[in-house]
Amino acid sequence: MKHAQGPVLTIDVGSRTTETTDIDGSLSEFIGGRGLNTRLAYERIPFDADPFGPENRLFFATGPMQYSRTSFTGRMSATAVSPLTDGLLSSNAGGFLSRNFTGTGYAAVEIVGTDEGPLAVHVRDDGVEFEDIPGLAEATVPEVSEYMATAHDLDPEQIACIGPAGENLVRFASIMTSEQRAFGRGGLGAVLGAKGVKAITFEGDAAEQVEVDWPAEAAEIHQEAATSDHIMKRQGTTSVTPLANEMDALPTRYFSERSFEDADNIGGDIIEEKKYKKGTCSQCAFACKIPTRDEDAGIETEGPEYETVMAFGSNAGVDDVVTVMKANEMCDTLGMDTISCGDTVSAFLAAEGEFGNETLIESLIEQIAYREGVGDKLAEGIERTHEEFGVENWSVKGMEFSAHDGRALHGQGLSFATSNRGADHMYGGFYSLEYPLVDNADAMKPKGLDGKPPVLVGKENHSAILDSAVVCKFSRDFVDEQDLAAMLDTSYANLQQVGARIVEMERAFNNARGFDRGDDQLPYDIDGLETALDEYYAEREWNNDGTVPGYSEGAIPAVTGTDGGEAPADDWSPGFD
Repeated sequence: MKHAQGPVLTIDVGSRTTETTDIDGSLSEFIGGRGLNTRLAYERIPFDADPFGPENRLFFATGPMQYSRTSFTGRMSATAVSPLTDGLLSSNAGGFLSRNFTGTGYAAVEIVGTDEGPLAVHVRDDGVEFEDIPGLAEATVPEVSEYMATAHDLDPEQIACIGPAGENLVRFASIMTSEQRAFGRGGLGAVLGAKGVKAITFEGDAAEQVEVDWPAEAAEIHQEAATSDHIMKRQGTTSVTPLANEMDALPTRYFSERSFEDADNIGGDIIEEKKYKKGTCSQCAFACKIPTRDEDAGIETEGPEYETVMAFGSNAGVDDVVTVMKANEMCDTLGMDTISCGDTVSAFLAAEGEFGNETLIESLIEQIAYREGVGDKLAEGIERTHEEFGVENWSVKGMEFSAHDGRALHGQGLSFATSNRGADHMYGGFYSLEYPLVDNADAMKPKGLDGKPPVLVGKENHSAILDSAVVCKFSRDFVDEQDLAAMLDTSYANLQQVGARIVEMERAFNNARGFDRGDDQLPYDIDGLETALDEYYAEREWNNDGTVPGYSEGAIPAVTGTDGGEAPADDWSPGFD
């Protein structure tokens, strides 16, 4: 089975020391990306680690597909204990950072300890440099890019950094790269901020020494991506807005409604009108990014994508696409997840009866990033503040909801409940089957949960493999199961088992932090949810309380290696013996 190559580089920012460790065994078992990060995190992060403490560790990793020239492979993964969910969480970002990361020659980079900061860490193929950068305290993301270009001749595509939100420990702060691409969900930017790290840069030529043979499928995928006339090339993910609205799956006015009367003013067609050039990720011919601008307002940004259209548009009662564009640009500049920030702002608007107040929205975004005024409370997220503001807790495991409303798409609702990282649509991606955005043969009726738990298990496992390879999830129309197996030189059955191990290891880690069935719940009712949870746990061979059997405090998972062919005979277990 193909996998990422190289050692793990451990960077202790407290002592300003580094260490490299061979991890060939973990690589051969978990491929790279999210899988590798999860394995390392399980071994190295104490189960009781404070997300903001020195013992929490932040891992970056790419996978074997970043050695290819195939479309849909310009992504990488980051993993740590989340300050938003308090569980182990992985997030991934697109752009161009992944190829620069592979150039350093490391399969993974691990950040541990704390520094007074702000600190820049320069990772190169010939060593690591620590740089104190006091002048960049609370600098915006573009200001960091400007400094790195002037002082070090580095491009934004070589930088992972935080904005003021990360330094101020906003629980949904992002790690930004290429200025407008984000490790968005779960507050990993605040983990860097707690460590005093403002920026990490990656530079080197080590990847040029890696030779990997790729099957014919890789070239065919790239060609199809280049020639396809797909609506996402014109509208990105906002192309789903009218469909979601029609199906009552577009959260509106802080989830009090499920369709928005002015959806056409913020959806795909108007976004396409604002798009002024192509946008893509490294090596990808699909080019589904949507650089937009409005000359009258003087705004130029990348996006907004559909989730931001929901969070700062319909959910905030905003019917002006320029306002959504401005909110998107502000979150990128200040370093915050647009979904969690938008939902949290919408919660405050609901509490104050101020839906559609564009001036207030912009003010709240800035207050949150700098923890000023009411922003200091809103920076904690909905779960920690909803009672104070007198609104419902629209979150799962502490994470604010993305769009694709589970009250209309019941399988997606189940997916929100079971996701180890909370109310995020990409963890299982079940919504694609229920609109549907797939072939009719794979589609499922949106209402009801019959037959969906086993399918969800397979979808979650598949997503874990994509995040480990690393392959973009928007490749679904171009990369099927057999393509993925061929490119990774193994069977799809084997990949499913590796994916199941990753999901189970995340769950076992979170079980150790107190998570169980009580956390796999929704703020609304779906008929048959409890029965579906029973079926889901049974399919995964977990306990009926949502815990992994055999788990005990301090246990290290006994993982049987894969051989690149048939799935291993022994199931992964977090037991002791």
